[in-house]
Amino acid sequence: MALYKNGAFVDDRWRALPEGEAAPVSGHAIFPFDWWREERGAFDGSNVPLGVRVEPGADLAEIAADIKRFSVIALVFPKFGDGRAFSLARLLRERYGYEGELRAVGEVLSDQIQLMQRCGFDAFEVTDAITEKALREGRIPGVAHFYQPSERKEVPVGSRPWTRAPG
Repeated sequence: MALYKNGAFVDDRWRALPEGEAAPVSGHAIFPFDWWREERGAFDGSNVPLGVRVEPGADLAEIAADIKRFSVIALVFPKFGDGRAFSLARLLRERYGYEGELRAVGEVLSDQIQLMQRCGFDAFEVTDAITEKALREGRIPGVAHFYQPSERKEVPVGSRPWTRAPG
């Protein structure tokens, strides 16, 4: 899998821990949500960079007190038609004030990238060969005007102030 961030593919220093694997002593690890809920005290007083993997349907309130501890939060898109991670991303950015890396994992496809960015995602684990090729070639589909506000800086356009364009 390739990690796309800030308009380019970058080396990924984070490792997603599978369910049941013991926590590493050091390094950049992304823990499963359930593991974190049960074992959150394991890293009290530690400065080790931490990440958490959040599946659709998870209750973010269960990790709200720990949000500032995470350097990366990976939100899972289990299939193309499951958009719950879009809502989780907006909640993390707007309600919980999360400022770290927000990573889309799972079914990340080229026609969703722009919308994911508007919801607050800034990193994408790309496993689909067609999406990876499109990103490498700079061919990401998009639209120029939006009706909904987003995390990104936008300006009202023309005589319809509810219409927005990237700023």
